[in-house]
Amino acid sequence: MGEFVTTQKVRFGHVDPAGIAYFPRIFDYIHEAFEELWDAHVGARYYELIGTRRVGFPLVRSEVEFKAPLRFGDEPRVAVTCFHLGRSSLGLRYRYTLGARLCVDARMTTACVDLATMKSMAMPAEFRSKFEALIAPPLAPAAEQRRSE
Repeated sequence: MGEFVTTQKVRFGHVDPAGIAYFPRIFDYIHEAFEELWDAHVGARYYELIGTRRVGFPLVRSEVEFKAPLRFGDEPRVAVTCFHLGRSSLGLRYRYTLGARLCVDARMTTACVDLATMKSMAMPAEFRSKFEALIAPPLAPAAEQRRSE
C-alpha cells in the first residue's frame, strides 16, 4: 500500500475562541491536501484540470471523525490513501496526525465529472493509475469500527 504524505500548518486565523482549529477549516485543510496530491503525486495541477480540461472532482460524500484537536502552531502530518476507485468515483482517506496521535480521520468521495455538463465520466487512465498506487485495504464504515472498538 502506498500513501501520499504532506504537512500543513494550523495558523492563528484558523482557530476559534476555544483555541482549536474551527471545524469547517478542517474541510479547507482536506481540500488543500487534495490539491497538493494532484500537484505532487498525480502530476497535474488541479487548477488546470478544472480550468483548461474542464474535468472536476466535486465532493459527493464526506465522513470526518475529530479524534483530537489541532491547535495554533501545530503542523500535522497528512497521509492520503485511496479506499475506493470506481469508474468515475474516487474515495480518499485523509489521516491527520501529530506524532503518534490521530487527530482527524476523514473519508471523502468525489465523482469525476465533465464540468460542461456536470455529468459523471470515466476517470482518465492517466489519473487512475496514480490513484491505484494509493489503494489501501478495505475499511469498515466508521460506525461499524466504533461498535467493534
